[in-house]
Amino acid sequence: MHSAWPEAPLRALQQALANLASDQAVAVALSGGTDSAALALVAAQVCKQRAQPLYFFHIHHGLMSEADAWAEHLAELARTLEVSLFVRHVQVDLGQGLGTEASARQARYHALAELAGEHQVAAILLAHHQQDQAETVLLRLLRGSGVLGLSAMQDDVQRQGLRLLRPWLEIERVDLVAIVRAFTEHTGWQAVEDPSNADPQYKRGAFRTDLVPVLERHWPAWRQTLVRHAKQAVEATQVLNEVAASDWLTLDSDALGRSFSLKAWRLLSPARQALVLRYWFAQQQLAMPGERRLADLMRQLRQLHALGHDRELLWQHGSHAVRCLRGRVLLASG
Repeated sequence: MHSAWPEAPLRALQQALANLASDQAVAVALSGGTDSAALALVAAQVCKQRAQPLYFFHIHHGLMSEADAWAEHLAELARTLEVSLFVRHVQVDLGQGLGTEASARQARYHALAELAGEHQVAAILLAHHQQDQAETVLLRLLRGSGVLGLSAMQDDVQRQGLRLLRPWLEIERVDLVAIVRAFTEHTGWQAVEDPSNADPQYKRGAFRTDLVPVLERHWPAWRQTLVRHAKQAVEATQVLNEVAASDWLTLDSDALGRSFSLKAWRLLSPARQALVLRYWFAQQQLAMPGERRLADLMRQLRQLHALGHDRELLWQHGSHAVRCLRGRVLLASG
């Protein structure tokens, strides 16, 4: 069976795991679709060769009527591969105003972080591939995310204290389909089909249903082109982060990085004022505000007295608030 697998996904996963000690446990975020099933198959082989502890983590969102059947189906795969499967049920909070996709993603990453902590997992493996990366770049461009957003998904990143590895961002999906097809021919087990992936009420579903056929017809190399843009944006982001980090050092921040001097911030150029604010939000692991929201915060900060004494700023950002007290801009909970 393994001889029928394309080499590129195997090599990419081996390279990603080479950065970890072989005694550090890893886990595959397993939805049961073709992509994550392919990752589970390859990871089972590679981790067995490395004698590396491996788990499968499945997040049960309860949003689809088939969810219970999917979990049972994945238990069958785990038994076949002799890998422990852990299923975590979550409640997706649809009252946050984030939309179903974003709310489910937030709940999923929170649950993955919990499972990783419980089982001493050093990193979670995610099956995002070249088309996923290209879609992310284009969707972020349409949302107006800017250069920082266009860097899209990273192959090795920390999120909520969790290390996420995406070894397949430059791998074509056709290779993943081939891996699962070979396994199906050998065992009869088939990947699940999530109807939301092609449901136009979801952004990615609409993208795949309505836009991808047009892109394929007129720009057949669109995936490679957008992934190349993402890599270039990563390089640009690194330079911008260096500038922002340098500027941050001039702002007389407190030990935890929760506050800084308004007067020092106002000495920066407008572009660097915005850049260092984004840097601040990133360092505090907060969601990045959109362009309009950030512009509103900057307008309010510029209208304050240089020492912040003439009025009290209160700018709400999710569960946090930006305030200005006695000439210091600070981040407060609630």
